[in-house]
Amino acid sequence: MTMTIGFIGVGGMAQAIITGLVKSGQVNAGDIIVHSAHAQSYESFAKKTGTRPATTNRELVQQSDVVVLAVTPNVAKTVLKEVRDDLNAKPHALVSIVAGLALTEMEEIAGYDLPILRTLPNLNVAILEGMTAVHANENLVGDQKQQLISLFEAVGSTTDLPETDFATFSALAGSSPAYVYFFIDSLARAGVKHGLNKQQATQIAAQAVLGSAKMVMQSTEVPFELIDHVSSPGGSTVAGLLAMEENGFMTAVVKGIDATIQRNNEE
Repeated sequence: MTMTIGFIGVGGMAQAIITGLVKSGQVNAGDIIVHSAHAQSYESFAKKTGTRPATTNRELVQQSDVVVLAVTPNVAKTVLKEVRDDLNAKPHALVSIVAGLALTEMEEIAGYDLPILRTLPNLNVAILEGMTAVHANENLVGDQKQQLISLFEAVGSTTDLPETDFATFSALAGSSPAYVYFFIDSLARAGVKHGLNKQQATQIAAQAVLGSAKMVMQSTEVPFELIDHVSSPGGSTVAGLLAMEENGFMTAVVKGIDATIQRNNEE
C-alpha cells in the first residue's frame, strides 16, 4: 500500500532517513513531503531529492498518512501542539525521531488515541546500514505497526526496546559511529607513522573494521572468542592487544559510553 510520509524537520537525521528510504526502493521520493522552519533549507532539499515541499507544518500533516517528527527537542512540543488538531482530524500515525521525548509526553500533547512509534535511528540509515531502536504506544498494533517498523528495516536493522533503555542505545548506536570513526582514524594514523600514506592507511583500516563487524554479525561466536582465532601464541596480535589493554583500551571505551549515557539522561 502506498502511503505519503511527511517529515517535519529536514536536519541531518531526517535527510539520512529520506535518502535511505528512496535508495532502498521502499518509498518513492514523490510520496515524501518535507517542511522545516527555514524555507531555503527544505525547498532546496526537496528540489534536489524530488520530494515535495509543504508551505506549513499543518499543510504537511493534512497531506500525509504518516508524520515523522524530526525537529530539535527544544521545539518538538510546540510543533506537536500546532498540528494536534490536524493529526486527529483523519487517521494518522506519528513517528518520532526526537531524542528524549517520551511516548507519554507525545500522547499528552498530540492525543491519547494517536498511534505513535518512537524511534532512535543512527546516521548509517543513509547507506542502508542503520541501527534503529523502536517502541510503540498501545494504539500502534498489527499491520500498521509492522508497516512503520518496516520503513526502518528497509534502511538497516531495528530492535524493540523499552524507553528506559533508549539512552543506552543512543550511546551504543547513535554516538558510537563517531567513536568507530575515531578508532579507524587512529589505526590509520598509526599506519602513517610507519610509512603508509593517509589515504591507503584509512582504506585498509576501514575495510578491516567493516569485515570484522560483518564477521561478528555472521558468527555464532562472541567477539572475545573471535579474538582467539586471530591471536597466535606469543604472536604480534597478542602483543598489540596487551599493549592496548595496558594503556586502558577497554576501560576507555566503557568510560566513554558511561559519559555518553550520563549526558543523554541529563537532556
